[in-house]
Amino acid sequence: MNGAEAAVRTLQSRGVEILFGLCGDTTLPLYEALHDLDHGMRHVLTRDERSASFMADAYARFSGKVGVCEAPSGGGALYVLPGLAEANASSVPVVCITSDIDQSEAGRGTLTELDQVALFRPVTKWTHMPSRASEVPRSLKKAFRLAMSGALGATHVNLSFDVQTGDATGFERPAHVHDSGYPLSRAAPDAELVRRAARILSDASRPLIIAGAGVLRSGAWEELTALAHALGAPVATSISGKGSIAEIDPYALGVIGSNGGLPYRHEMLRKADVLLYVGCAQGSVTTEKWTLPKDREKRIVQLDIDPARIGHNYETEVGLCGDARTGLEILVEMVGSIGPKVDPEEIERRRHEFLESVEAFHSDETPIRPERFLAELLPRLPDDAVLCVDPGTGCPYVSAYHRLPRAGRWFVSPRAHGALGYALPAVCGAYFARPDAGRVVGIMGDGSFGISCGELETMVRLALPVTLIVFNNRGYGWIKAGQKVRGGKYYSVDFSDSDHAAIARAFGLKARRVENPAEIALALEEGLSSKGPYLLDVVTQPLEEARAPVSKWIA
Repeated sequence: MNGAEAAVRTLQSRGVEILFGLCGDTTLPLYEALHDLDHGMRHVLTRDERSASFMADAYARFSGKVGVCEAPSGGGALYVLPGLAEANASSVPVVCITSDIDQSEAGRGTLTELDQVALFRPVTKWTHMPSRASEVPRSLKKAFRLAMSGALGATHVNLSFDVQTGDATGFERPAHVHDSGYPLSRAAPDAELVRRAARILSDASRPLIIAGAGVLRSGAWEELTALAHALGAPVATSISGKGSIAEIDPYALGVIGSNGGLPYRHEMLRKADVLLYVGCAQGSVTTEKWTLPKDREKRIVQLDIDPARIGHNYETEVGLCGDARTGLEILVEMVGSIGPKVDPEEIERRRHEFLESVEAFHSDETPIRPERFLAELLPRLPDDAVLCVDPGTGCPYVSAYHRLPRAGRWFVSPRAHGALGYALPAVCGAYFARPDAGRVVGIMGDGSFGISCGELETMVRLALPVTLIVFNNRGYGWIKAGQKVRGGKYYSVDFSDSDHAAIARAFGLKARRVENPAEIALALEEGLSSKGPYLLDVVTQPLEEARAPVSKWIA
């Protein structure tokens, strides 16, 4: 058995079901092993290494298992970095395998030579290049273990050509398959600290819970909901934490922060006297650059798996280091049932009043108002629809106005680095993670579409029953809106109108361009029921003219 075959058997032993990647000269031995061995894994050929890493990221988020991608040396290693950076900073477990030149050729100007360990170190938890074929199984096992442990993240293993072809004698195929589900273990916070936190929350007059992606990674939405009801406390979320509670729950407040947060939600947060952060990094967006709230303005309890995050941005009265589900289970038991601290009717009344003030939901104007499009789309989504939303135009609107009917991971938008071009390939990863979902939907701007549209071929080749929605406003709208705030010095942000539906049809998709609000309903009926991939090109109001739920623009 050679090193490449040992790598395939090790992936099989970790319970890997799907592998996203793109071929290259230095990866030939790995592909030969994938071809020859009966391993049961599916390889998805992508059109771009970046897309492979985004697919693995989305697969990991929606499946609850480690996402795996592979890429060749040189340019391939460079192109795969964006998805790993996003996954690692978002605590998403992804394992990336790259190939490399023969070790004997290093330092001689060999084509595609790079110091991959140095290249990947800033964007992964761990990166390693085994020097012998016999080291491959141990290296890959460690990559999986680290990706799934503690603060989850991305890991990287670099297989040189000679390691792939070298003798891996002594490798013993495991007798059983290890589940690649995460987290690998669940640490409990200190019991005395939990008792202190429970007393603070129980004594609060208006407690409020802020949930981040850590709740979703831990699968802790039932425990979070139970605590909210026991305390009678509203639950706000970060964008990445959307789904930590069903957003139709009477205590669900919705997304807060500068992107997708709404004024009435922020007012309720400011009225709170005690805040409980659960699995939330307290980053600049969720906290409006640490003014929502200001430091030392509230009593704060924080539960997080990473000790380095506790008290990092806010003075914290009690810091609980542990798994979100385990910590919340203990908190629920210690808090007991107190009764409503906040009347849930207050939440519903404030929500209703705000939505009634948004006239654009009913607008017949053209270009189509994004709010009007969402008013047509959201009621038509199945309860178990999965949404992948790029960080541009779609993110604030969907974050603010879509009420997830179920708790859990049903929505993803890349919030660590905000890379455009995520949603289109992420839809592929999401589909393989949730093939039984009511519908997998990708929402993106035209700038994002232009970056990743090569993966339309992948969707057609694989006949994926997914729906893509492009907000077409002929420019990098987010940046143009920012230029408006800074005095309207518009520069190099506009591009010509593209018929994205025609582009999609050229790849083999069914597609439709929508320019009038009266056309939206029929287009959505077609797009959401299509047996194969379908794209809607929706000509929408330029973002710099819109009233998007973004704090600095509204202000």
